[in-house]
Amino acid sequence: MAEILLSLTIIGVVAAITLPSLTGNINERTWNTQRKALYARFSQAIALMPALNGYGTLTEDSSSGADDAVDTVAETFVTSGLAKVLKINNICDGEHLEDCGITSKITTSNSVVSFPQNWQELNPLMISASFTQGGTSWSHSMINSKAAAFETQNGESIAVFYNPYCRQEPVILNGYIVPPLVCANFIYDLNGSKGPNTVGKDVGFMTALYSSDSQVVAPVLEHVGSDMVVFADANKYCRTLDNARLPNKEEAIAMFVNKKFYSNLSNFIMTTSSPGLANRIIHIDQNIAMLGVIVKDSATAKPVCIKR
Repeated sequence: MAEILLSLTIIGVVAAITLPSLTGNINERTWNTQRKALYARFSQAIALMPALNGYGTLTEDSSSGADDAVDTVAETFVTSGLAKVLKINNICDGEHLEDCGITSKITTSNSVVSFPQNWQELNPLMISASFTQGGTSWSHSMINSKAAAFETQNGESIAVFYNPYCRQEPVILNGYIVPPLVCANFIYDLNGSKGPNTVGKDVGFMTALYSSDSQVVAPVLEHVGSDMVVFADANKYCRTLDNARLPNKEEAIAMFVNKKFYSNLSNFIMTTSSPGLANRIIHIDQNIAMLGVIVKDSATAKPVCIKR
């Protein structure tokens, strides 16, 4: 009897040590599978929409300020656009995001942040950005529209941030501001308000770019290097991580839009997009986010490595 009790005790201790790890691995695999399935459904749905811009009403009484704005853009984008190409169970306006399972707090890698209610709270540079260099100026501005939300038939809760004025990428090789290229940004929670509500686990984002022939990207940040390296070394660095790589141009823009959730994101993101023999670097600082003037292979930045 004593030997049996001792054996059971040992088994219990081993189970207590290993079970959390096993459960965590199972959850990670489940979330990865759900995330890829959600991305596939969204990519197919967005491809069926002839254009992503122009939905809803976004006007502002300049004498009263933004609080007096008439804002139906995100909700109308869902009801009149997405709902026609995607199976949706429930739609919530900006005042009732929680009714669609949107949590009030999100855990990031090193902090807990409040869920953004509008573009300003998600990323102020989406509202206003300007830059001047060498006599050339770039600028962008739009009214701060509210988010909307919906639930899918698969149980995901998704918040939508929408830009009705989004446009195509300019056919130029020099620098340009990227916010106008962003049509919609989606923050998803794979299991609604249930935990852990953590970025990289059950919480992530997808970004739709370009008004027509749109692209949807859903990068997952894997690691940010600590050293400044040239492009070739950045590529090698990311390949040393399991299934990681440098982001493409659209994925880098998505990282910029959602930088609220990545406090360690570098001010420069190298991309795999390479017009000619040069490589583009998306430049993020307190005033602007832009794909810079053609950058030579000798340019350096901290490698930002992602997974799909």
